[in-house]
Amino acid sequence: MSNDWLPHALAAKGFMPPDEGMLLHRRALERLPHGPALEVGTYCGKSAIYLGAAAREVGGEQAVVFTVDHHRGSEENQAGWEHHDPGVVDPQVGMMETLPFARRALHDAGLEDQVVLVVGRSTTASTHWRTPLSLLFIDGGHAEEHAQNDYSGWAHHLVRDGLLVIHDVFSDPADGGQAPYHVHLRALDSGAFEEVEALGSMRVLRRVSGAAGDPVG
Repeated sequence: MSNDWLPHALAAKGFMPPDEGMLLHRRALERLPHGPALEVGTYCGKSAIYLGAAAREVGGEQAVVFTVDHHRGSEENQAGWEHHDPGVVDPQVGMMETLPFARRALHDAGLEDQVVLVVGRSTTASTHWRTPLSLLFIDGGHAEEHAQNDYSGWAHHLVRDGLLVIHDVFSDPADGGQAPYHVHLRALDSGAFEEVEALGSMRVLRRVSGAAGDPVG
């Protein structure tokens, strides 16, 4: 299949190294034949391109990626923080607005038919979600409350053998925030998941017990 999408993934605003993006793409190729994938934390669409390109390659109606974000930025993206980008602030409202960047990135990569943008808070969307997932990528807000809510709200929708992918997992506080690491430990401690791959700050866990809708701890 064509990799014409790759330059768009590399050019899109975001914080994912290319090797981790390619891991995400490879794992999406594995799981999308079995049902849709969902990403928590769209930002400007970089990781959604890696996922959407896999959906395009797999083909079929069920090879769809949903990506959820309120597009006002996480805590670490706000003014005064390390990862703030003033270029994504809407001057009329004085707040971050990443949705146009995500839409443009997906358009330019030719992936608008494969990626569905869900605009809203993760907790609101997860409360009303009913569709089993083959892959869940958690890369939303890194505050403890938000990261834990993303796991609580979405992980139980994974089918057995489905993959839970968590980004920015750092066991050493000197390397980064601890909330994604705590989610990683929570998933392993639940007994519902086992780790199958690690690369950089990315962790891939497979659901080994229960079915979609069952609690995951």
